[in-house]
Amino acid sequence: MAKNNNQITGTFRDGIKTRLKVVSAFIFLFVAALVFRLVSLQIIQHETLLAKSEKQYVGTVETQFGRGVIYDRNLNELAQNIEVESVYATPSEIRGRKTTARVLATALGLDQDQVYKKISSKKDFVWIQRKSGLDGIVKLKQAGLSGIGFLPEQKRFYPKRELAANVLGFVGIDNQGLAGIEHAHQSRLKGATVRQVTERDARGRNIQPFEGMNDSSRQSYDLVLTLDEVIQFTAEHYLKKQVERFKADSGMAVVMDPHTGEIYAMANVPQFNPNHYGAFSRQVWKNNIVASSYEPGSIFKPIIAAAALDKGLARPQDIYFCENGKLKIGKASIGEASNHKFGWMSMRDIIAKSSNIGVIKIAQQVGRKSFYEYIRNFGFGEKSGLSLPGESAGQLKDQKDWTELSLASISFGHEIAVTPIQMVSALAAIANGGNLMEPHITKALIKDGKVVEQFKPKKIRRVISEKASLQMVEILKSVVKNGTGKTAALEGFDVAGKTGTAQKYDASTQSYSSTEFMSSFIGFAPADSPRLVILVMIDNPKGLNWGGVVAAPVFQQIAKKALRYLNVPSSKERVFILDRA
Repeated sequence: MAKNNNQITGTFRDGIKTRLKVVSAFIFLFVAALVFRLVSLQIIQHETLLAKSEKQYVGTVETQFGRGVIYDRNLNELAQNIEVESVYATPSEIRGRKTTARVLATALGLDQDQVYKKISSKKDFVWIQRKSGLDGIVKLKQAGLSGIGFLPEQKRFYPKRELAANVLGFVGIDNQGLAGIEHAHQSRLKGATVRQVTERDARGRNIQPFEGMNDSSRQSYDLVLTLDEVIQFTAEHYLKKQVERFKADSGMAVVMDPHTGEIYAMANVPQFNPNHYGAFSRQVWKNNIVASSYEPGSIFKPIIAAAALDKGLARPQDIYFCENGKLKIGKASIGEASNHKFGWMSMRDIIAKSSNIGVIKIAQQVGRKSFYEYIRNFGFGEKSGLSLPGESAGQLKDQKDWTELSLASISFGHEIAVTPIQMVSALAAIANGGNLMEPHITKALIKDGKVVEQFKPKKIRRVISEKASLQMVEILKSVVKNGTGKTAALEGFDVAGKTGTAQKYDASTQSYSSTEFMSSFIGFAPADSPRLVILVMIDNPKGLNWGGVVAAPVFQQIAKKALRYLNVPSSKERVFILDRA
């Protein structure tokens, strides 16, 4: 019996020992697994888990800050930045979504359903409205809505509103240049991208306010243009009045220094306000002076005259028979404007009276090949090099593709399309002694108040001799003194120029319209020492359409104001100065 009891006791003890060993083994394995897990989390996976943690508890918002200022040539601000605030939401923090949506929509002028959809998002951060108006911000701050925050940003502002809008262009919501100078010089003006870090709690709620968004040192380059805001305003003012007076479709005016190629003014009508560009059609945004081309009509006649003089094929006093107003070329019959019946005329009078048949006779002297070469040398058929987006090269057929009529048609500005900037550059070459200058509208780059780069005048090539230039100046003076451009005359200044009244081509009928015209005048003053070349083009004026009636008066008004503003002395003042000397 005692033996059996000893056996039972031994067996019991052996069982306990076995269980203790099993439990000890489990404890050991658990501790080992725990240690391994801690090593894995703290050492092996530390970087990976840290990154995941930061993603869960740290957020970033990107904004653009410090875009460069755009100035006119006298450092008047044309485009600047203003401090504004944007409205954002943290949806998980919002209490009473319907009420919140209603208050947001009312204060900011938004659609309530769209706002409700945004604040019901599962995202941690949503924009409600970027760059809001001050009134809306004040109302929302007074409302004290939960889950709604405000972020300081910069908004592009054009203090002169419509002034030079087609040149300046505009920027998008993230301050990226979308048109004009803003787009062409985006890389220089763009400023800095600011990444603002925000911390969140375990539930994804923002617990750190947005900071560091108003650092004024985060600017890129400032840009100085060749534009003069006074001359720009003058050009826009008188151009707009004439477009409205004649109920025209549109109008353009360019003012350039013929010796440097600097553009003082580039006016387009109709206008738009770049502060609210979205309220205007895309067509109004367009800068037609560089982006559109037109058949120039009679303002192109000086090109063939200059070519004939430069080649020594003609003199201003040479006489041509103008066929009494009717010339046959092949099966075509070409007449004069308003059925004039000119007989014998000098080259000077052909340009002054704007005889189509007379310039055809001159063109026949020059010939196809030479005429084509002069057209190209004057810069037509290629982009001018102006630093504005969307520039057109115009339309110039290769000389081998000219028809029997092409020489005649092109001589008086048909069967060729030019941009206004090409046309004003070409006449500037005639005015300045024969050199084609590259037109430019950017004058300098500024960084931290210091000029870091200047854009100097660039001569492209000589196109006619100085002698031919002087002869053309005298011919173009006769246009204003005795010809079709009398309304461009300025008291105290000699003016040289040319009128144009081009019939518009109707693609639907494949013929020239008898009711739609491009009325234009191009000229320079003072004629013998030119400071300004000015082109005025008015598209489809109603009623009267002659360039001398519609466009030349605008030239006269712009030139009169601009010359006085630039302190250019009149002929009487020059005599007085010389006498005093």
